[in-house]
Amino acid sequence: MDGNLPKTRTDVQADRDLFKATLPFGVESVRTSWWVVGSTFLLLTASLTGAALAPHWSIRLLFSVLSALLMVRAFITYHDYMHNAILSRSRLAKWLFRLFSVIALTPPRAWKYSHNYHHGHVGNIDAAADGAFKLMTTDMWREASPWTRFAYRVERHPLTILAGYFTVFFLSVTLLPFIRSPSRNWDSLVVVAGHGALIAALWVLGGFDMAFFVVLLPMTIASMIGSFLFFAQHSFEEMHILPAETWTSRRAALESSSYMKMNPVMRWFTGNIGYHHIHHLNVRIPFYRLPEAMDAIAELQSPATISLSLQDIVACFHCCLWDEGLQRMVSYREFARASAAA
Repeated sequence: MDGNLPKTRTDVQADRDLFKATLPFGVESVRTSWWVVGSTFLLLTASLTGAALAPHWSIRLLFSVLSALLMVRAFITYHDYMHNAILSRSRLAKWLFRLFSVIALTPPRAWKYSHNYHHGHVGNIDAAADGAFKLMTTDMWREASPWTRFAYRVERHPLTILAGYFTVFFLSVTLLPFIRSPSRNWDSLVVVAGHGALIAALWVLGGFDMAFFVVLLPMTIASMIGSFLFFAQHSFEEMHILPAETWTSRRAALESSSYMKMNPVMRWFTGNIGYHHIHHLNVRIPFYRLPEAMDAIAELQSPATISLSLQDIVACFHCCLWDEGLQRMVSYREFARASAAA
């Protein structure tokens, strides 16, 4: 489909038809939801206990890395709860996930607002960057000031992803929303205070080692993984960016969101987040039903596909600017060469 052609009634109807096809999968099994949530949090608790109390640092390190992976899975259950995909009526789930939001530095109010905005505007170049990594076209880059270019490069730099604990979760998700609107995002202050108090308590009880292996290291690893997954699923070679007049929810899901192919172990730890194109099509589908939806709906079976291979990881970071003329992502270097040649 030509990204420059305005949407038609056919496009709108196609959106409705495909969304309608996903509706049967947007129904949770409460028993299954509690099984995946309960088992994940029990494993996480056991792993963190091992990281705190194991007799040798090497064993504590193994438990800490395992805890990081389990934090990623726990975050997906929190993510689904915030989308009302699982356990939306459960008071127990509400308090469990409120507690987890403190550990994961993800205040519910700020995160839900920004993440819902992201879902409603992903792939729309005319929208603000709330809840997502900023994306510029080559024309926007050409007209940008040196400071704007610098800030853009920093936001999308691999080191920003590696430091996601501080740059993404502490600054972008928690602190900045509170600074912008303290009254609306008051729970950000609660989360920061609770997270700091947890680290301090562990430090007092067991020294720096306990705080490091139980919170600082697993959160660093989990935040890095989560930040990269989110970045890569909307920054890849085959993605398309759409102006407002051509944007539809179906095209945003299928053209601006990827399917990340993973082995079964990583699919489990990441809670099927690789089926991201389907999640963007219907946020009410519980993560454990996403593969089922893909198997059943033909239109979802040929998505833009990426992986966790080194080649694909490097390629994601080379997708820097959207070239409206070429209708594809280009690197800074590619844009500079084309500009010099012109």
